[in-house]
Parts: sequence; structure tokens; C-alpha cells
Amino acid sequence: MVKKFKKDKIAMVSFLIILFTIIIGMFPETLAPNSPIETSIINKYAPMSTAFPLGTDHLGRCILSRIIYGIRTTIYLSIFTMVCTIVIGTIVGLISGYTKGIADEIIMRTVDIILSFPSQVLILAVVGMLGVGIENVIIASIAIKWAWYARMIRSSVLKYNFKNYIIYSKTIGMSKFYIITRHILPNILSEIIVLATLDMGWVIINISTLSFLGLGVQAPTPEWGAMLSEAKNVMTSYPAQMLAPGIAILVIVASFNMLGDSLRDILDPKEV
Repeated sequence: MVKKFKKDKIAMVSFLIILFTIIIGMFPETLAPNSPIETSIINKYAPMSTAFPLGTDHLGRCILSRIIYGIRTTIYLSIFTMVCTIVIGTIVGLISGYTKGIADEIIMRTVDIILSFPSQVLILAVVGMLGVGIENVIIASIAIKWAWYARMIRSSVLKYNFKNYIIYSKTIGMSKFYIITRHILPNILSEIIVLATLDMGWVIINISTLSFLGLGVQAPTPEWGAMLSEAKNVMTSYPAQMLAPGIAILVIVASFNMLGDSLRDILDPKEV
């Protein structure tokens, strides 16, 4: 599998872009040339220079510094949201797919209700009730998206329920916890990784979109979607202001999508 991953150029490039971006986000104080929130009207809309490699915005803040600091709010929070969502979805999906019966019926009917509404509309509704703020955006995203993962993972679990080694484990009296953690979970782990990687782009766009609308990260905290929102006000006079955050979102979302596609092919058991 590792050899196949190394041979896949798209997977390697996508992975390196994501890894490089995450590493940069770990050391913004060292790598950012300026403060991300310090304003300077004198330097308003300053062009690219040694002091401001990507220029400045309408408040004279360094765009490159805001992009670097924005990695933490845009990507790190997206990763945190995805981890929480996938953990909840995996636990619920495993319980539903393995135990069946009343528990499965209750869980699946709840999932059906949640999935019957457009996810974005539900997230906006939850944020509207909880209030504006990135914390509420994360809570809303997790509360809505776990149902999709629960259904997908339940489907994967059902494929293994009647495998010989599972039946044998039940026959000799192995506990449900042991069977789920030692037999079923390892078999569906690759599918979970692919699902999470493919959906990371959606999470990043979701957080950026809500910040763009003013419902997520609040000023002056740097965030790529919020930077786009600020730049739209000068789109006709200074269109270049939208390029940096727009390209950053495009590249990182495309990288996650391409990495997910490559992992799906690499981890496909039919190809092993």
C-alpha cells in the first residue's frame, strides 16, 4: 500500500501540500512577516513588497500574515470538526450495524430525519438558534454531519456481520466489544479514512462560507472565508485582495479531494 501511495504522483503532491500547510500553521509567529491584526492606514492597499509580500488589505494589515495565521482557524478547526464528526459517526454506525434490533431502528430513524433536510439549511438553523461564533458553527456541523457517516459506516459493518470469522467469534463467546474493535473496525478503517479525507473539503468550505457570511469566525481573527468577505467590498477597485484567500481555499480543498480520490483507489481491496 505504501509503495502504491508513493507511485501515485497526485496523492504524493496533494499530501505534501496539505502537510506543508499544516506545518506552516504550527509556527505562524516565526513564519509570518507581520502581525495579522495590526492595522496601519498609511499602508492601506500597499502593493507587494519585501515588508508585505502579498500586499495589505483595506486596514493596512499584511495579507500573507493573515493567510498564515488563518491556517489555524480554517484548517485546524476543520480537522477538529472532522475528527469529532467521524468519531461520533463511527461509534453510532458500529453500534447500529452490529447490534441491529430496536437500537438500530431508533438510530436509523433519527438519521433519516436528519438527512431528510439539506445539511446547509440545518446548519444555518442551528447557528441561528445558538448564535454567531465559530464554536457554534463547529457544534452545528458535528450535530448535522454525524448522521451521514453513521449511515455509511453502518452499511460497511453490515457487509462483515456474516463473515465466517465474525460468526466463529460469536460462537466461542467473544464479547461484542472485542468483535467490533478487533475484527470489524480494522476492516472498515480504510473506508473511514477515505470518507473523512474526501469530506474535508466540504468542512473547510462550510466553515469558510459561514465566516464569509459573518456567522463564523469574527473580526479581527484571521480566517480565509472572512478575508474573502472583507475583500468583496473592494472587488471592483482592488480585485487582487480576493486572490490570496481564494487561491488558498481552492488549493487546500482540491488537495484534500484529490488525496481522497487517490486513497480510495489505493485502499480498494479489489486492487490489492
